[in-house]
Amino acid sequence: MSETLGATIRLDDVEVRVLGALIEKQVTTPEYYPLTLNALVHACNQTSNRDPVVAYDERTVAGALERLRAKKLARVVQTADGRVPKYRHVLNEVVELKAAELAVMCVLLLRGPQTVGELRGRTERLYSFSDLTYVEGTLQGLMERADGPLVVKLPRQAGRKESRYAHLLAGPVEVEEQPRSLRPEPAMAAVRAENERIAQLEGEVATLRRELDELRQQFSEFKKQFE
Repeated sequence: MSETLGATIRLDDVEVRVLGALIEKQVTTPEYYPLTLNALVHACNQTSNRDPVVAYDERTVAGALERLRAKKLARVVQTADGRVPKYRHVLNEVVELKAAELAVMCVLLLRGPQTVGELRGRTERLYSFSDLTYVEGTLQGLMERADGPLVVKLPRQAGRKESRYAHLLAGPVEVEEQPRSLRPEPAMAAVRAENERIAQLEGEVATLRRELDELRQQFSEFKKQFE
């Protein structure tokens, strides 16, 4: 991301969600990517791995897509039959990102500011970080890019043990301290708790799949000894 881009392009909340959803689906469901407008609406409105949870309609998402296209961050793709256009992000044409960096940016776009630990857990489906040091190094690289930072470390808030990190694609991040007495509404608290539970389960499933693949490979090699 060039300094010009960082200084002139500011994504709004809908554009941030649409871009994040496109990046996520490119990695997690490549067989269905690029996405139709309908599929992208569903991706934006997921109740898992999203904060906040939204309910955008097609017109809202289509408008964000047009703005992203104007900013050279998204592109329309014509299908073979030419009847159903699909959409993909082209962030990689604007800024060069490694797989680990793209995973971190994706989670920050979809879930807002995150701690190092939260990023490691919530990027599991996108990229497997071996440890927290790897995540910290990736964040450091995103903050110290020669062509301008993509991420900023936020001041540690009262009551929090760790600092959070935020993306800069929507411009400078303003941190507002909320009164300690403020509590989320029961419905929102329930949704967030469910999102956390789903993210944890997805991470555990991914770990089990890797372990199963390793066991299969070991068993295959063991069988070859007797063939």
